[in-house]
Amino acid sequence: MTTFRKNLLSALAVLSMGTAALGAHAQTQAPDGANQGRYGHAVSQEQRAAFKAKRAEFQAKRVAQLHDELKITPAQENAWNAFVASMKPQARGARPDRAAQAGLSAPQRLAQHIERQKQRTAMMEQRLGAVNSFYAVLTPEQKKTFDDKAARLQGHGGKHGGRGGWQHRGDAAADSARG
Repeated sequence: MTTFRKNLLSALAVLSMGTAALGAHAQTQAPDGANQGRYGHAVSQEQRAAFKAKRAEFQAKRVAQLHDELKITPAQENAWNAFVASMKPQARGARPDRAAQAGLSAPQRLAQHIERQKQRTAMMEQRLGAVNSFYAVLTPEQKKTFDDKAARLQGHGGKHGGRGGWQHRGDAAADSARG
């Protein structure tokens, strides 16, 4: 058998498997599109609640781990509790209604966007105040540990950084080229 025929048969086999998989996926979709999650999966309220509980459990574990790594003393406990309370996610405001947004002019939409950004900035300034208050009561050793952990949490300590995807750190030439 020639190479062309082998490639053609392989391509047809892959195509037929892909078509079968799409057909099976289409059958599992919710018929009216109701109650679908971000990626088109039907999500029940129980699944959402389970996810939120799992996320809260993970966050509590991370907070306890940081508490242990920092070796918080009883004298620092009040500052620690204030810091942890300030870092809890705050309830987001309601998302703007798409139909209402469509009726606005471009300058009006931009003004609303700026107002939401000001609210986020105010929230971040509150968090900065809490971090500064907590940081002030730490010992130099604790500050070093906290700085290392904070950099990692913000995507600056490891290879995986934030929304940008994989960020290969450690290459001075590449870092200087990025600015």
